[in-house]
Parts: sequence; structure tokens; C-alpha cells
Amino acid sequence: MSKVTVYFNGVPVEAESDQTILEAARSHGIKIPTLCHMEELVPSGACRICVVEVEGIRNLVPSCAYPVAEGMVVKTHSPRIRRARKTIIELLLANHPDECLYCLRNGDCELQKLAQEFGIRERRYSGHKRTYAIDSSSAAIERDPNKCILCGRCVRVCDEIQGVGAIDFIGRGFDNMVLPPFNEDIADSDCVFCGQCVLACPTGALREKSALGNVWTAILDPHKKVIVQIAPAVRVSIAEELGMEPGTDITGKLIAGLRRLGFDRVFDTNFAADVTIMEEASELVERIKNGGPLPLMTSCSPAWIKFIERNYPDMLENLSSCKSPQQMFGALAKTYYAQKQNWSAGDIFVVSIMPCTAKKFEATREEMGRDGYHDVDAVLTTRELLRMFSTAGVEVLKLADGEFDHPLGESTGAAVIFGTTGGVSEAALRTASYLITGKEPEKLDFQVLRGYKGIKEAEVAIGDLTLKCAVVHGLKNARTVLNGLRDGLLKYDFIEVMSCPGGCVGGGGQPAAKRENVRARAQALYMIDVVKSKRASHQNPEVKELYKSFLEKPLSEKAHQLLHTTYVPHYPKELETIYKKS
Repeated sequence: MSKVTVYFNGVPVEAESDQTILEAARSHGIKIPTLCHMEELVPSGACRICVVEVEGIRNLVPSCAYPVAEGMVVKTHSPRIRRARKTIIELLLANHPDECLYCLRNGDCELQKLAQEFGIRERRYSGHKRTYAIDSSSAAIERDPNKCILCGRCVRVCDEIQGVGAIDFIGRGFDNMVLPPFNEDIADSDCVFCGQCVLACPTGALREKSALGNVWTAILDPHKKVIVQIAPAVRVSIAEELGMEPGTDITGKLIAGLRRLGFDRVFDTNFAADVTIMEEASELVERIKNGGPLPLMTSCSPAWIKFIERNYPDMLENLSSCKSPQQMFGALAKTYYAQKQNWSAGDIFVVSIMPCTAKKFEATREEMGRDGYHDVDAVLTTRELLRMFSTAGVEVLKLADGEFDHPLGESTGAAVIFGTTGGVSEAALRTASYLITGKEPEKLDFQVLRGYKGIKEAEVAIGDLTLKCAVVHGLKNARTVLNGLRDGLLKYDFIEVMSCPGGCVGGGGQPAAKRENVRARAQALYMIDVVKSKRASHQNPEVKELYKSFLEKPLSEKAHQLLHTTYVPHYPKELETIYKKS
């Protein structure tokens, strides 16, 4: 790529010829504010916060969408530009609720930060304000249209990255809003609750539905045994918000912090991830040997499950019947662990700390429990756990490391990498190799399944078999693969699908992060895997004991009762009659 010279505020700098003004400025330490811009999306230039002056052009131009050119002279912070930006912010505030002190995003709101940066201390514009009801219909995400600034980031992420299109602009002028089609409740829309829109939202217009009140109530109830599980991706992301380097693993301090909050037992979701692999790898081997429906598709991502139920009901037989690790843990906690402790299932309150908003929805599904009890009682996102620590005055980084309780606290390296795209496939192949050959696998690392390409393919040799695998992250990529399968253009034996870009490390319940931070989280999980003494799920001694004393063997009748489920079509209302007739 060729170089060009651009003059920013009188200073010549070198830029790539294919860069926008915004990209060139940022690469040289010049900050230009934005609201609608997102790095991974094609620029829209909608909000005009990023406008700059370019010599020879009368009007201000949006720097996010305007390319650099040789000899271009740019002013980024002239009085004219500052006035224009300030006016835009003031107009946004004129129709925004005055409730910063009560808002979930107080102190972490991009609109609030811009108002502070531009010294806005009074309301210069006033008039009629829109007032809308808050949509709390779903178990995972709440939508507050009153706080929407029409930046369009949520719309574009849902459409361009996830390929779902559950929300869009509706109406014109002052009545323009971002809504699900026909202004229906988000629970009734095509939304899969992945939470990528929540990460994209610059204000508090979209947020997770909080379970903090229920969790605090349970902890304070002397009759409840409150136990908590930590997902793998949480331990390598939460430290960022505590001022540490992205990807820092603070598992020990998290355990200690959770005990300070009052949890009776602290367990590891990774234990259940090892159990998931025992069941899923066995299911894969059984389908290969006995002619079951292939490809086998993973089922640990609840947003992906809702996506396929609603959009590809004809392919549900390809889904693994395994519950996710979160749900397997809850089922085992209220049966296997309850028996060991002589507790009743009704006395146990299971809390999950997850990187995912869709896990909240998953925990409420009717099939996720038995005998009137849910497997999991409450799900907190990584962000909610941070608020919980803050409320309780727990300074996590100052605590001595703790250790997980047992027997639901032991895990292998295979379970740890569940938190990143490709990790479930690697873990499944390690154990599938053992089940097929009867020997410990010589190869544990499958580099070809790693990385951030949206769709990765690999042929993996196991004994005399060659398995064709695909790893997919992001639901738009999943749609591409499913269409290819449906049309007969693609053929695989095993497919891993993660709803969120990067997998759980980039989940909708995580702290918002740049792409390089998400990759640092993934790399940290791989490092944990490497140093584990046992790196394949079938090697976990506590999992071996679970099967020996309780489940008998993978895919046993008892295992199916507790750890497996079935999925049914969830048709859009307008297509329900058509689907059912066909």
C-alpha cells in the first residue's frame, strides 16, 4: 500500500493511502470523537460527531468515512469544529432523560463523556421529549428507547455481524426509533439475546436484565445453600476492569472474592465442560459408528440454539442433545452434589457467572430442569459481578488466592479453552481420539482450528478415520454454513458454532473491549491449557468418579435424563402456519 502525506493541524504525518482521515489521525495520536463509528463495520458517517475541516471543501466532512489524499490539509479541533460537535451533543441531550445518577451506565456512558469533554453545563435546547415504555419482556436483555441516541450501532451489529436483524430504524424525523419489527416485544422478536447490541450501545438504551437482587436475597437467606460456578472466559476478562493487562488470569482472587460475597461453595464451570466433552465426544463417535445424523453441531451456545430453532428448524436433528456446561453443572449440583452433602434440591440456589447474556435466557427454558426446579437459578454477567464486588466493598486484587471446592472444581486444559472459538472442537477431538483408538492422543493442539477467521475448516485424522470439521463464530457466518449444508454445497462431520465473535471471550456479558483485548483473553486461556497437568476431559479424576459412582457411563440413561435435552422449532409468528403444514 502506498504512503501519502497529510497535514493534521499544520503537522505533516505519513498515512496509508487506503486509510480514512479518522484512522490516520488515530494512528498518530490525534483523538477525534465518534459515536456511530465501529472499527469492524463499514463507516456510515451518521452521527457527525467526527467531523473535521478539509482545506478546499466548504462543508465539514465526516472523518470516519472520508479517505486521505496526498497533501490533504486537515483541521481536527478548530473553533468551528468544536462548535459543531458541541451543538450535536447538546441536541442529543435535549431529548435524553436527565437521570444519569440512576443510570446503569453512569460513568461508562459515551454520551456523558462527550458532554464532559465539551464542557456542557447547561441545557440550551429544550422542547417536547419522547417518552416510551421500557421493554423488559425477555429474561436476558432490557431495552430503554428513551436513552437511544439513534447512532445505529446496535442495528448494524445485529444485521452486519450477527445476520439476525432483530432491530431496525422505524419512523421518520422526530418519531424515528430503533425497534423490533412492528414494535413487538424483544422477547417475541427474532432476537437471540447474544448481547452484541448491548456491547455496541454507547448509552443505557440496551442492557442485560439484572439478577443481582435475586442473588443477594438468596445469599442472605439462611435456609439457602448458595453455590456459584465461574465460566472460563470470565477469569481472563474481569481483570481489565480492575486496571490489569487484558487477558490476566485472576482465577484464585475471583474464588476468594466470591467467598467474601457470601457464597457457600465456589465451583468451576470447567468441571462441567469436561463432562460436556465426555457426553458430546461419545455422541459424535456413536453417530459416526451407527449412522446417526451428521454433521453433529455443538449445543453449548444458547443464542446459537435459539437462532437455529427459529431459522433452521429442519436441521435441529444435527444439534448435539447435550446441555451446555452451565446447565450440566446445575443439574449435577442439585443431584450428585446434593446427595453427597445430604441437601435437598430445593435448598440449593445455583448461580452462574457467565460472559453471556443469552445464558440468562437459557437458564429459564422449561426443559432446563426437573421436579419443578431449574438447573440454574440465576445468571450474572461479568459486568454484574463487578458491580457486586463494588457494592460489597470487596477489593479482589488485594485478596490471597483461593481454591475451588470439590468435587465439582477439578478441570482439564480441554475445558478451559471452551471460552474461545475453536476450543470446543479441540477439546472434543482430544477425547474422541481416545474413544476411537483406545489410546491417549499424541496430538493435543489443533492450530488449524484456532484464529479469528469467521469460518475455519480442517480435516483431522483419528486412527483410520478422517473427520471433516468446521469452526464458526458469529451468527452471520453460521447462516452461511447452514445454507451451504441445506443446499448440499458443504459437508462436514462436526461443526462448532459460537454465537459471539471470538467466542465467549467476546461474549455479550463481557466488558466491552477492542479486538486485540479479546484476542489477549483467548491467548490467556490457551496458556492455562498448556500448563495443566491433564489436558483431555477423559483424564479428569473427578469426572471419572462421577461416572463410576453416579452416571455409570457417557450416554447412559441417567446421563440422558440429567445432561441431555431436546430442541423444538420456535417459528416466527408470521411463518408458524406455513412451517407446521410442511
